[in-house]
Amino acid sequence: MDLLVQKIVNSVIQILLFSLIPFIWWLVTARKKCNFFEWIGLKKITGFKEHKTLLWILVVLAAFLLLSVFMLISVRGMETATSEFAGLGASAIPAILVYAIFNTALPEEILFRGFLLKRVANQFNFTAGNTVQSVLFGLMHGVMFFLVAGPLKAILIVLFTGVIGWFMGYLNEKKAGGSIIPSLIIHAAANIFSGLCSTFLIFA
Repeated sequence: MDLLVQKIVNSVIQILLFSLIPFIWWLVTARKKCNFFEWIGLKKITGFKEHKTLLWILVVLAAFLLLSVFMLISVRGMETATSEFAGLGASAIPAILVYAIFNTALPEEILFRGFLLKRVANQFNFTAGNTVQSVLFGLMHGVMFFLVAGPLKAILIVLFTGVIGWFMGYLNEKKAGGSIIPSLIIHAAANIFSGLCSTFLIFA
């Protein structure tokens, strides 16, 4: 129970921190145009049937899960974000769900796909916005491994995570009407998978 409470507290802090700059930006520039949630893409998916969004979600999710397997094998025996769940079994599942959805996926989607992509795209174009957010997304996930996993593995993690981030941005903006729900589903599912692998010592 302590781990679950810790994850809930961490999630609240993380969401507030990652939403602070986007919220201030919205408050100054777009408050009179639309509400904050719509502005960052926390809204209903549009164009679902026309663009086969579900198929896109499944394809990108499958790629993200394959990447997760590669990452778990690459950093086997090292401290990672899900190491605290190692060997805890089914009792850790509630904490893993909170961690995966609210501690990581939601705040990161708000910042990268909800804020950075949209704001840069508005100033320049979609390609610039999607490239900026995917590069920063990849760096955030890979830089921490430079010392523990070595430069080659870290660079591969940056590249693979960045590519997945690019496709999630493309899916949101081009296939889901600007909603960040598709990338949120994909991101959360991949993190749940990593957490479950840790708690049940898969790839350990």
